[in-house]
Amino acid sequence: MSRLTTVTETGARRPEWIGTGRVLRWLRILRDDLCTVRLDPLPPSVWLRWLPHGVLWVASIGITIGGVAQLQHNGQLSAGLASLLGFAPGGAVLLAMWRPVPGWWLSTGAMLVSAITLRGRLGTTPVVLFTWPWTTAGIIAQLLVLLLLALRVRARVAVEALAVTVLLTWLLDGVWGAPPHQSTSTVTVVLATIVAALGTALRGRREARAELGRQASLTAEERARRTLLEERSRIARELHDVVAHHMSVISIQAQVAPHLVENPPDELRENLEGIRHNALEALTELRRVLGVLRSEGPDEDAPDDGPGTGPYSPQPTLDRLDRLVENTRAAGLTVTTRINGERRPMQSGVELSAYRIVQEALSNVLRHAPGATAHVEIEYIPYGLLLSVANSRPTRPAPPSPGAGHGLLGMRERAMMLGGSLTAGPLADGGYRIFAEIPATAPGLMSGRTASPTTGTTRAPDPKDDRA
Repeated sequence: MSRLTTVTETGARRPEWIGTGRVLRWLRILRDDLCTVRLDPLPPSVWLRWLPHGVLWVASIGITIGGVAQLQHNGQLSAGLASLLGFAPGGAVLLAMWRPVPGWWLSTGAMLVSAITLRGRLGTTPVVLFTWPWTTAGIIAQLLVLLLLALRVRARVAVEALAVTVLLTWLLDGVWGAPPHQSTSTVTVVLATIVAALGTALRGRREARAELGRQASLTAEERARRTLLEERSRIARELHDVVAHHMSVISIQAQVAPHLVENPPDELRENLEGIRHNALEALTELRRVLGVLRSEGPDEDAPDDGPGTGPYSPQPTLDRLDRLVENTRAAGLTVTTRINGERRPMQSGVELSAYRIVQEALSNVLRHAPGATAHVEIEYIPYGLLLSVANSRPTRPAPPSPGAGHGLLGMRERAMMLGGSLTAGPLADGGYRIFAEIPATAPGLMSGRTASPTTGTTRAPDPKDDRA
């Protein structure tokens, strides 16, 4: 604090200390922390729910019985007064289970009243030196109350309660004093400090674990969200190539069409030129977007499809399924294929998504089921495609996978985008099966919920069952 000199009416100089406001602010904080009846019940144990409460109830009964006996026999108090002062510490322990600050005040106040009441009786029983200012029952009650308080309030409040306990003990035994007695000041201060530090440390550890759990949950959610965005970006890049191809075809057809008609009218030429101009503008914008989408680089997790599969090559269709299967066999996986129904060309987006689903499913088998065999089945139905990729039980444990974690999340995104559905789950023999239903005509982008192929119900994709 700094000192300020002021001049009084008589001309004398009077020093004033600057810092009164800080002291008042500390006193207000102390009042707000310790003068409260806020409900703060003792949290139950995870495994033994009511064990802490039962232990505290037994301790409260023991403190009450021991305190009454000590005050009545050693302190020479009447039965009524001994019962009143003996019940207070035990009741403080029970009160601290729900309201720790009032429970601490009750225990401290009971000690203060007992010390003042017993001070005049000290030295009257020369055979037994009475413990003062804290009785044995009062010490136990105060330690339990401080522990319960430190476990459930901020560390600052626990330190304040400990400081008040030490201060009252010092004022009674060190300043006020008493006739010869067995002092309990030192042991009370030491034990109270240890208990307050222990409770604060346990509370900090509990809060740290809770915060770690929250951070882990947020990290998992963020990882799933990032994986979803990465897979959507990859799908956008591939579909962009499909759209760009069709726009190029439109531009070329509009440019060639006037040469297919003898003496075409000017109106036809103008319309075809407008179509070509709009197609070229759209293609330019698509190329600009393509540069942004391809800035992250091509995906390296999927198996190589062979020549002509670079990042700027045409997107694959089911016509290249045989090459995909051959490359997967070359990687060491036994794969069998079966195609049911009449094979027919479909929309580019449907062909691309079906190919990528089979590719990702085979990649998952390579990563997560070493030694297993895979069976790919494609069935052409009147309204679309049915895809099934199943693998047998692996023969050895799978090594840690370095994949980015797209897996089932990306496959579901592809099926949902086309209005289809995808289910995945283990088989009875220990294998795994992925089944997808893709309609031949996509109704447009769906809303992020998949339809069950059997019940027709919808459900949100679950990133937890991602195998990649």
